[in-house]
Amino acid sequence: MNNLRLKALLGAGCFSLALIGTVHAGGLERGGYNIDLLFDPAPVAGELSGTYVMPDRKLKNVVDTQTGNGLPGGGNLNYRPNSADETEGYFVPRIGFKASIGQQIDCMADYSQPWGAHTKPGSNWAGANSNIETKINSNNYAATCSYKFDVGKGQLRFIGGVFYQEVDGFKERLVQDTTFFPFPINTLSGVGRLDLAGHGVGWRIGTAYEIPEIALRASLVYNSAVDLGEITGTLDLSQVPGQPKTPIDVFGHQSMPQSVELKLQSGIAPDWLAFGSVKWVDWSQLGIVSFCSTAIKALGLSCTYGGPGFATSLDLLYRDGWTISGGIGHKFNEQWSGAATLTWDRGTTTGLSSLTDTWTIAAGASYTPSKNVEVRFGGAVGILTSGSVGPENDPQGFPHGTDVSYNFGNDLVTALSASVKVKW
Repeated sequence: MNNLRLKALLGAGCFSLALIGTVHAGGLERGGYNIDLLFDPAPVAGELSGTYVMPDRKLKNVVDTQTGNGLPGGGNLNYRPNSADETEGYFVPRIGFKASIGQQIDCMADYSQPWGAHTKPGSNWAGANSNIETKINSNNYAATCSYKFDVGKGQLRFIGGVFYQEVDGFKERLVQDTTFFPFPINTLSGVGRLDLAGHGVGWRIGTAYEIPEIALRASLVYNSAVDLGEITGTLDLSQVPGQPKTPIDVFGHQSMPQSVELKLQSGIAPDWLAFGSVKWVDWSQLGIVSFCSTAIKALGLSCTYGGPGFATSLDLLYRDGWTISGGIGHKFNEQWSGAATLTWDRGTTTGLSSLTDTWTIAAGASYTPSKNVEVRFGGAVGILTSGSVGPENDPQGFPHGTDVSYNFGNDLVTALSASVKVKW
């Protein structure tokens, strides 16, 4: 078996896992965490990549189940369309730089957007009292290093790193239907808006074992939860009749999830590589995220759902996420290699969202015009499986999702990816 060609395939395996893996994972996952660049054998390497994902979730048989004219029901919206296009396309960038320090230490710095969400069914549907538009953004700045040494036929690595994370977003929903309001107040939209932002620090630790001659690598990496501290924001009800005309300052607390990922790959025949991964993400810690008026701080009170100063909440009730992926890579010649993957992502919904299981097939190619440059591109197509949304109780017995019910069929998700890597 040609050792040089297998070493090149080692990079192809990383490519397929990082570039065209899961394109629409559960919870708030976008790009997730990825440290594959750390393993590049070049002394110095830089990489720029991007993936554009196009989910096409369609909601059907929508029923407004909270039809009272009083707040926060929004009024009876069942005269509006009972279907809506929920999802928006999104772009996931990643920038990384890796350098070797001597023969045993490799370090990497990278920027990514691990978390995010964007749903926009709009205001003209029967569920506008639940959601008009929700958007979550994230920025992650990380530094990761590894120390490697010879063990048996290969090398063992110990991996450690830290990352700083910023998360922000907003949610808009119809609080009062001013179209059918009992008084002729049509200058107000009746829409309420919650804006929020938080930040925190996390860390990672892991290990890996590599035998480059047969393109073998096994890695196990743990990423800690990120405590966002006190999430601050505002609740703007200025467009709702009878509500304050200035935004209310609110606060809450939440952590982004911890995760564990196992990756395996190995040469299986001349110029052929098999690879796979298993990932667990602790999405169940995102249950009901409560926000309260900052006025209760002066009283020494904490923010609890339905408690003093309670203003609103993000009702998620996620369950843990699991992602399993496997595939094959092949080197055609010194310039071209390709890979194909099959991925299953367990949905995180427990009945309050459309985040059901996703199945994805992806394929991509790698072109190396010179030893210093590598260009990669790929695409994916997947199925967002069917399900329904309706009332659910949280662990404390409080009901949620009582404002709307709907269902959805098997919908399509597609994605396009590209990256450029430069080595020295």
